[in-house]
Amino acid sequence: MLRGPAAVWAALGPLLWACGLALRGGMLYPRESPSRERKELNGLWSFRADFSENRRQGFEQQWYRTPLRESGPTLDMPVPSSFNDVGQDRQLRSFVGWVWYEREATLPQRWTQDLGTRVVLRIGSAHYYAIVWVNGVHVAEHEGGHLPFEADISKLVQSGPLASCRITIAINNTLTPHTLPPGTILYQTDTSKYPKGYFVQNINFDFFNYAGLHRPVLLYTTPTTYIDDITVSTSVDQDTGLVDYQIFVEGGEHFQLEVRLLDEEGKVVAQGTGGRGQLQVPNAHLWWPYLMHEHPAYLYSLEVRLTAQTAAGSVSDFYTLPVGIRTVAVTEHQFLINGKPFYFHGVNKHEDADIRGKGFDWPLLVKDFNLLRWLGANAFRTSHYPYAEEVMQLCDRYGIVVIDESPGVGIVLVESYSNVSLQHHLEVMEELVRRDKNHPAVVMWSVANEPTSFLKPAGYYFKTLIAHTKALDPSRPVTFVTNSNYEADLGVPYVDVICVNSYYSWYHDYGHMEVIQLQLATQFENWYKTYQKPIIQSEYGADTIAGFHQDPPLMFSEEYQKGLLEQYHLVLDQKRKEYVVGELIWNFADFMTNQWKDKSLEGESLMKN
Repeated sequence: MLRGPAAVWAALGPLLWACGLALRGGMLYPRESPSRERKELNGLWSFRADFSENRRQGFEQQWYRTPLRESGPTLDMPVPSSFNDVGQDRQLRSFVGWVWYEREATLPQRWTQDLGTRVVLRIGSAHYYAIVWVNGVHVAEHEGGHLPFEADISKLVQSGPLASCRITIAINNTLTPHTLPPGTILYQTDTSKYPKGYFVQNINFDFFNYAGLHRPVLLYTTPTTYIDDITVSTSVDQDTGLVDYQIFVEGGEHFQLEVRLLDEEGKVVAQGTGGRGQLQVPNAHLWWPYLMHEHPAYLYSLEVRLTAQTAAGSVSDFYTLPVGIRTVAVTEHQFLINGKPFYFHGVNKHEDADIRGKGFDWPLLVKDFNLLRWLGANAFRTSHYPYAEEVMQLCDRYGIVVIDESPGVGIVLVESYSNVSLQHHLEVMEELVRRDKNHPAVVMWSVANEPTSFLKPAGYYFKTLIAHTKALDPSRPVTFVTNSNYEADLGVPYVDVICVNSYYSWYHDYGHMEVIQLQLATQFENWYKTYQKPIIQSEYGADTIAGFHQDPPLMFSEEYQKGLLEQYHLVLDQKRKEYVVGELIWNFADFMTNQWKDKSLEGESLMKN
């Protein structure tokens, strides 16, 4: 039986969820169904970077009005991918400014002739600012490089005899103090040293600022009256699983909704009607993390059927949502999943691979998950931005627990705590929660990584940001990852779990592993004594040159990495019995840094000790 704060959390969770802020506009993953089709637009697109001095030539000459090849030379660019590493042009690899993508898509005849069909263009990720045209008509703009956006293009593709559409997407990867992540542009005006108009992009994070169409671009259809969004929250009453659902419908007012919950064998275990309700599942199979149960990651299927009466007659829409029944709670010293203590034994990751950059790739993704399970990892943090939706789906299927992090990395300047920055950060959290709220693998939101949370404006900034995220989704705890001093941090008072990054004997006290145990133990004791909240060691580790050996250990040798990890584990194992609830090593595998490819950390060796 749960007691104390955990019991309060479990009891109030469904009630608070029902009172959460309503997010306008759904972001259901585009799945095929009897009423829905999808057409992927992955493959080769026409591409052109705007190398003009002001980077505005594409807008001045209106490249979107005619086929892109008519504006000048174009390249073949694979989508999804980053544009940086695909070509041989050094200028393109480090390009900052507007780039242009174009693709002609041939549509099924029914899509263009059936006015009862709604056609939607969906872009999985465009880094960083994107403007979209279809047949030269502006249809969408989006700020933020890691979350999907879409546009209803039905009227454009159903207004004439053409069975094709020309999709043009302009993307700008420039970062400012108010973007997420932030950055600054440094203009060099000394013409004796730099060409006219020379500038560089400065960033305050260590990974390469890849850009492009990083995730799938596709078209999908729904009826004109359709299921726009579904929100699910789960709880457990003894052996009965409770699934609270809320369904949002757009395009009509006269409709009926039928809901069925099916188990993995396809058997109906509960059903209901209407836009809001609760399904009760006797002897429910709970969703458990990997290695925490003999049958982890159990998923039910929530089938929703909409029947609507329109002027053209009766129409139906179908959508199936995977559902994992599980609970999450936090006490003063534990993180609980399904009422049992959970320890985050995992890694930090990056979406990063040779040539592809941050482009989505199924073989790499499956290989990563096979490595994670081989390592015995049960969790990771999406450092330092939201990962692809397909990543979250595999986490649900495999039982890999996720700390879902926003792109709030590199927030170091005072300007990045302005009201403009805060408003954008709030919007990004809304988009992230809207997209990932139904994934059982997601157990906590992280709003930022290593901000200057000791600066005076940080207190109000993170108080507001965390409160807003909790209002959006009261069912999950919220954190951010700090590397500030426990006495100076102004944001940690508002988190549910303290996530701390530390690199003892690496970024300071270089080479002196003998101080790790004392410094790490002191860190934990100071944080816990001050806040009485569970703690995750959210980053730790040491760089290594693969194959470099030295005994006695020297920095960058494999022996030094091994010894450093062993020193950390001596303290982590002790504090684990008290209030430390997780450790995420840095880093799972290689990633591109600002200046070079870091080949020091190999995923195969991280968790063996």
